[in-house]
Amino acid sequence: MRVVIADDVMLLRSGLSHLLSQAGVSVAGEAGNAEELLRLVAVERPDVAIVDIRMPPTLTDEGIQAAQLIRSQYPHTAVLLLSQYLQVRYAQRLLADQPSGLGYLLKERVSDVALLVDAMNRVVDGECVIDPAIVSRLMQRRRADSPLNRLTARENQILALMAEGRSNSGIAGQLALSERTVEAASAQLFRKLGLEPSPDLNRRVLAVLTLLRA
Repeated sequence: MRVVIADDVMLLRSGLSHLLSQAGVSVAGEAGNAEELLRLVAVERPDVAIVDIRMPPTLTDEGIQAAQLIRSQYPHTAVLLLSQYLQVRYAQRLLADQPSGLGYLLKERVSDVALLVDAMNRVVDGECVIDPAIVSRLMQRRRADSPLNRLTARENQILALMAEGRSNSGIAGQLALSERTVEAASAQLFRKLGLEPSPDLNRRVLAVLTLLRA
């Protein structure tokens, strides 16, 4: 896997580069702002770009704007956004239209390189990964008419873990269930959300999209 890293704090991006290199990830380059990032992606065409949400010049949402441009102009490059603060509205803005190939994690997760690499693999595979803290906030904020209200408590747990980017095996381990039980419950929640099997659609991503819109 080839990755580029964008963060205005040199120590952070250098440290992240070192951690990923030690984990066997090829770091193709580093950028200190969104403009440098876009040039780097255009030249290197990495598998994934790790991007801080707040970058110069305004330190507000340059990372989100860059992520949207990357996904539209270079669809084979996935994007994993990092944020120092829990910003649900940023996650919804970034992911609410088409979340495949996108992730949003809090920076505190970066120290767990295994978790970070797993998240990178999942967004490269076209999935969506959302930080557990944000998933929890979204689950609490659902509307009264949300389709998620059709789900059982167990199905909601499984959907929340899907949104965190966990595989069926990971969900089974977290909930002390068998993988077959998780598969059956997942199929049931897909049906309740009106997500029929299709070779052209990733139902896990669409289920997460339902969560974001709810």
